[in-house]
Amino acid sequence: MDWIYYIIYGVLLLLSVFGLKVGVSNDAANFLNSSLGCRAGNFNTVAAVAAVGVLLGASFSSGMMEVARSGVFNPAMFSFHEVMLLFLAVMISNVILLDLYNTLGLPTSTTISLVFALLGSSLGMAVYSKDMATDDFPLAAYINTSNAFAIVVAIFVSVIIAFTLGSCVMWFARLLFSFHYTRAYRYIGPLWCGSALTAITYFAIFKGLKDSSMLSPEMKAALNADVGAAMLWCWVAWLGIMAFLQYVCRVNTLRIAVLSGTGALALAFAGNDLVNFIGVFMAAHSSIFDIAVNHAGGVAGMKMNALAEQSIQAPPIYLLTAGLIMVASLFFSKNARKVTETELKLSSSNTGKERFGSSLPARVLVRYALNASRFIERVTPRPVANFVGKRFAPLSPEEETGTNYDLVRGSVNLTTAALLISIATSWKMPLSTTYVTFMVAMGSSLADRAWGRDSAVYRITGVLTVTGGWFLTAIGACLASFGVALALAYGGMWAVYGMIVLALALLVRSTFLTHGDKQEYRLLDVSRDAQIREYGAAAAGRLGRMVGIYNAMVKALLTEDRESLKRLRKKARSIKQDLKLVKENEVLPALPSIPKEQADRGQLIFRIVEISISTCECLLTLVKASYNHIDNNHTGLNEDQARDLLALTGKIGRFYPDLIDMLKEGNYAGIDELLGGSEQLGEEFAECITRHLMQNATDESGMRTGILYLTLLNETRAMVSHAFALIARIEELYKG
Repeated sequence: MDWIYYIIYGVLLLLSVFGLKVGVSNDAANFLNSSLGCRAGNFNTVAAVAAVGVLLGASFSSGMMEVARSGVFNPAMFSFHEVMLLFLAVMISNVILLDLYNTLGLPTSTTISLVFALLGSSLGMAVYSKDMATDDFPLAAYINTSNAFAIVVAIFVSVIIAFTLGSCVMWFARLLFSFHYTRAYRYIGPLWCGSALTAITYFAIFKGLKDSSMLSPEMKAALNADVGAAMLWCWVAWLGIMAFLQYVCRVNTLRIAVLSGTGALALAFAGNDLVNFIGVFMAAHSSIFDIAVNHAGGVAGMKMNALAEQSIQAPPIYLLTAGLIMVASLFFSKNARKVTETELKLSSSNTGKERFGSSLPARVLVRYALNASRFIERVTPRPVANFVGKRFAPLSPEEETGTNYDLVRGSVNLTTAALLISIATSWKMPLSTTYVTFMVAMGSSLADRAWGRDSAVYRITGVLTVTGGWFLTAIGACLASFGVALALAYGGMWAVYGMIVLALALLVRSTFLTHGDKQEYRLLDVSRDAQIREYGAAAAGRLGRMVGIYNAMVKALLTEDRESLKRLRKKARSIKQDLKLVKENEVLPALPSIPKEQADRGQLIFRIVEISISTCECLLTLVKASYNHIDNNHTGLNEDQARDLLALTGKIGRFYPDLIDMLKEGNYAGIDELLGGSEQLGEEFAECITRHLMQNATDESGMRTGILYLTLLNETRAMVSHAFALIARIEELYKG
């Protein structure tokens, strides 16, 4: 067998390991968010439970490998050479898509990417095979149309089912528990938790283990012997255990249910999604070692009838290794620790800055939903409406715990999502675990009335935005793999080498060159003096950067350096964006929960951030005006204007170092002297403006330069005023 196929095999192995790492890093939020959202445990505890589920799920996933082997295409229609190129095209296109989506920040699904990449690559190879073959086979014969259609339908229908089931289960759960769930929990806690754990046991053990390659046929037969009786005894056992823990040991069994759901969802994720990462490699492994090696002579043109007839039984060592890689990624990947906030933002019961904006479809849907709600209120008997209203009455601000949602909703999210994914796995149907989990969370948040009239439009827009990413993923994966497959087939060995180099280059870029740490944000805690000092130091750093940009701007304007002004504009925008994110992610969400006795501190920090933003807006106006003036090739400042501006800039430069030192050190001994100097500086600005207005501009060039000069004077004076107001507020904060 030609050595090039062993190179392809090695590349597929490398890309599979990369897929495992990135897949867990990006999808960790699927099984971590609900536990973290209701604070069932800290990150390490939740991740440890998830790790156990990942290892078990990886060992159960052998049956899902059939999807990559023959779930989408008919292997018997392709030669060994074509199948190996088909697999390579799938993995390369997935790497290209992953790099593109990460660069653009678009949502993606590894399941949808795999299925549609297999479809596109199969179509590409079918076009090549028909072109090269003497027989006139219909194009559809190359695609396993019935199975592929069922898989695609299952993926998209599962999203609707997930949203609907999440809504229904959450509505009944809240009707049962109410938001004051501790009252009902005293009586029905064991029943609720025992039933949830029984359902998890059924789908994790009886449905998951039946396809595991680690069990003997005898053990599988024993599991399926009398499932009904086994589940009844399982329910009784769990009910007894939960009652003992709750009433005797005084354990909050809802936390146990949530953590168990986390493990079950991690198990379901690994069992269903492992095929996305190593399924193609395992199919290539079967093609090379189980088929090609056993045939003497050339095998490149041999049809893959044997691959079509046999099933892939992944060796346990491969599954265990894959599980260990996933667990390592879960604990050590920085992306896994930076759990995505999309789901938590859209499903949170807390109000605040919404991540998404408004859209016409969302506004129309909310309008119809409100009309439907009013109709239901009119036809519902008053006693029923009053009863339901009491059960759904929200907690008062004093009763709020500060979590995104409570343990009841956390258990619903995890159990429902785990059951749906486990059912699909038992039927050997791949689905998008990311979006099933996401849509269950969205359905439960809707039923839990977390979407109020003030937030529904923005959250529906978020759901539509995320779901729109699925279609982009499907179309992009199909087209990309179709093009890569044709390039590999018609381009020969040079195309294979080129595509492998491209994939490895993107792999290196995604792994080592583009994951610089992003800014992390944490909620404001006004009770911590250390955090207050950090805000002062951060404000000092930003103010120092603004001063540096301002001085560089004046120099670039006077020398008419367009490129420098362009870079300075970008830097000013970056500071403003950083300040807005601090306001939206740290300050605003924390304001409602600040104790009354510390409300003044919270208000002062809010004003500090607002003043900092205003200062940066003045700077950005200055840089934009200067850049536009030079970019349009207008005449620069005249000698008098340049001299006055440089003189004022020099005086500003003497003030700012003292201001920044005060901010950094928290020592405001000379603040009165500085404030007095700022008043004198303001008067000098006013004199320059008056002197300039008294000069008559007689031509268009002079008018444009005059407008720029007035803008520079006014915005600089405003920037200085904001800076001193910032100092005054921070001094007040430190004194308080």
